[in-house]
Amino acid sequence: MAKTIRLTVAQALVKFLNNQYIEFDGEEQPMFDGIFGIFGHGNVVGLGQALEEDAGHLTVHMGRNEQGMAHAAIGYAKQKRRKQMYACTSSVGPGAANMVTAAATATANCIPVLFLPGDTYADRQPDPVLQQMEQPTSLTVTTNDAFRAVCKYWDRVTRPEILMTACINAMRVLSDPADTGAVCIALPQDVEGEAWDYPEYFFQKRVHHIDRLAPSARAIKEAAALIQRKKKPLMIFGGGVKYSEADETFRKFAEKYHIAFGETQAGKGCITWEHPLNLGGLGETGSLGANLLAAEADLVIGIGTRYTDFTTSSKWICQNPEVEYLNINVSRFHAYKMDGLQVVADAKAALEALDAELSKTGYQTSAAYQAAVADYKERYDAEVDRVFHIEYTGDDFVPEVNDDLDFKKVSKEFIEVTKSSMPQTRVLGVLNETIDKNAVIVGASGSLPGDLQRVWRTKSVGGYHVEYGFSCMGYEVNAALGVKMAEPDREVYALVGDAAYMMLHSELPQSIAEHKKINVILFDNMMNGCINNLEIGHGQGSYGTEFRFRNEKTGQLDGGFVPIDFAMNARSYGCVAYTVHSAEELKEAIEDAKKQTVSTLIDCKVLPKTMVHGYGDWWRVGVAQVSKSQKIHDCYENLMKPHYDAARKY
Repeated sequence: MAKTIRLTVAQALVKFLNNQYIEFDGEEQPMFDGIFGIFGHGNVVGLGQALEEDAGHLTVHMGRNEQGMAHAAIGYAKQKRRKQMYACTSSVGPGAANMVTAAATATANCIPVLFLPGDTYADRQPDPVLQQMEQPTSLTVTTNDAFRAVCKYWDRVTRPEILMTACINAMRVLSDPADTGAVCIALPQDVEGEAWDYPEYFFQKRVHHIDRLAPSARAIKEAAALIQRKKKPLMIFGGGVKYSEADETFRKFAEKYHIAFGETQAGKGCITWEHPLNLGGLGETGSLGANLLAAEADLVIGIGTRYTDFTTSSKWICQNPEVEYLNINVSRFHAYKMDGLQVVADAKAALEALDAELSKTGYQTSAAYQAAVADYKERYDAEVDRVFHIEYTGDDFVPEVNDDLDFKKVSKEFIEVTKSSMPQTRVLGVLNETIDKNAVIVGASGSLPGDLQRVWRTKSVGGYHVEYGFSCMGYEVNAALGVKMAEPDREVYALVGDAAYMMLHSELPQSIAEHKKINVILFDNMMNGCINNLEIGHGQGSYGTEFRFRNEKTGQLDGGFVPIDFAMNARSYGCVAYTVHSAEELKEAIEDAKKQTVSTLIDCKVLPKTMVHGYGDWWRVGVAQVSKSQKIHDCYENLMKPHYDAARKY
């Protein structure tokens, strides 16, 4: 008869997590580094008691906001290339509901995070307990059912023995490179404390092997034959290359066959900017170089990409009528996209097999193709240099994004209020030139991810960390803490807009408490600048996107700008903070921030509507087909319909 250990559900869960390991390419490490937690009545005397009594090697971090701490967990796992992760626990009710957004962020980006929310009583005797969501149609429904839609695996432990199958299935998903994401195990608060005789083998050391899925010989032969037929190929460096740790394999393949590549947000940063075949970001937020090649490419080799609408410019960016797609992806689901030839395999294994097959043919891209790539690279680099050094010149200044008549009025008012006229592009240029080569930048929302993908020059591997699968406002500051925890020896910079900072920056004070210095570069343009530009660019006015006082005369939010001292806010947490109004002040602040031992915030007053413009891109948005505005009508007829008709429908 198997030996047993009598433990509570919570104690058994903690003991189990301590004995999970991940092995990849012969390197073995603990699967979980720790747990982020905010304790309430639904988890403190259950999971909290178990952790207090014996946390094992797990480090427990006290979060300030449930969504914020989960974003930190995502940042950690992403920076660790999904080989280590965190669990997150909260009480049932608002605490659990706060984590739903973060769970969606994890799943959209294919990042493993284990969510352990408390739940209502399984025996229902105290119902309705404090913070319980009652549904008259079914008493089995709780707040935690909201996780079902945004998790890759969901379970509820209503009896102690259920924990075993719940945990095994959770590890299955968390260690699956093709189908990982958020996992939720809901823990009813009475069951957390219930004891059961668990078999000892449940707590044995388990090593979860991330094996490299090999491609089929048939798929490789077909892929090699397809490449040989094409004259103008373009490779896409997706997140799957990063998580497969196939950076070098990808680079050598591209160099051997002289095939240029563009980057997705998830893939950017594993091959540094100066590589002659690296043409930068691709698609709606793409760069000049990659988009020039994409427009004429007759073959797109997508490696580890989900083909989001930003990568494909709503399936429009590739204009060559002869274009075909070769999709290498560990996920069969993603490999089938764009109706391409599917190679379902690990990125590194597939590239190695494809190289072996292609080597037999003597394949090389033509001299004309290579010359065109060199030209695109030169033009791309020159354009980045130009953008980084744009200065405000007064009344004759024309913004990069649009030349709407509103700009002069808004910019004049902004300068009067802030005494600053720094263009956003100039701030990015100063940052790129001034921060250390080994630093990591973190971004997620607003106009910054687009600007960064278009022009940011990543100078070290792993130095670019942008969440753009969910584009979750508030990810930036909190994930920066997770990145710092993952790589404590690197300086970490969160690049965040004023709106996203105000939405969520809860773990900034936690960075102080944990002695994990992060640097926040805050772009204050007194508006939701990205969406403001989107609406103006599609025929509308500035509606509901500028941060203004309500006008008592009109009853609308069309009064003056609302000034905010973000530096003062950061100082209240214990940060060293700066407010800058010029490129010179910004350089000085960055250099001084490098000397600090606590987290810093640099409040940059950035001229509105001065982000980077697009490069031959298009993004489908739902422009009104009927409107009282002639501008909107013209926008639909002249911009939307022709582009949409040209876009591929599959």
